[in-house]
Amino acid sequence: MVISFEGIDGSGKTTQAKLLVETLTVLNLNPLLVREPGGTAVGERIRELLLDKNLTISTETEILLYAAARAELLQEVIRPAVKAGRLVICDRYIDSSIAYQGYGLEGDLKWIINLNQQLAGKLWPSLTFLLDLPVEQAGQRCSGLRDRIEQREISFHKRVRRGYLELASCDPQRFVILNALWPVKKLQQAIWEEVRQRC
Repeated sequence: MVISFEGIDGSGKTTQAKLLVETLTVLNLNPLLVREPGGTAVGERIRELLLDKNLTISTETEILLYAAARAELLQEVIRPAVKAGRLVICDRYIDSSIAYQGYGLEGDLKWIINLNQQLAGKLWPSLTFLLDLPVEQAGQRCSGLRDRIEQREISFHKRVRRGYLELASCDPQRFVILNALWPVKKLQQAIWEEVRQRC
């Protein structure tokens, strides 16, 4: 089973993914946490390129770089883990490409979806937690230096959020939308209850 955590930057998905892994580990369920882009030697190098605010990258190149990092992660990490019967927790996955490069950058949605279908095959998430909150409040949480994606204009991030909500409305069985403004503990409990019921 693959479980993914999605949301705009500042939604708290990384925190919640780590907390879920901690809970599953205590229960000896041997989960595996991966992040995108990254998780492999090649993926981490691609991550550096993608987040480098000194670079200008075309939309098509950005789509392909994320896909390349994902291809490595699938080949080296996710497929072997699933084959071994492990529960894989993804801090971002395919929906991020659709939301960020498709809706946010207004790239070719059909191409992005088809490309990722070819890469992932049947390895789409069984369960996706979408941590949702207004863009303005998410921006307040992103303190310090911002990477190339985070520093984009607010209209971009609003399109990303709208994209996530549209994806969730089209696949309500997979997506669980949670209010990212809830306290960390409340979110953690809601996520655990959902995982416990489905696993």
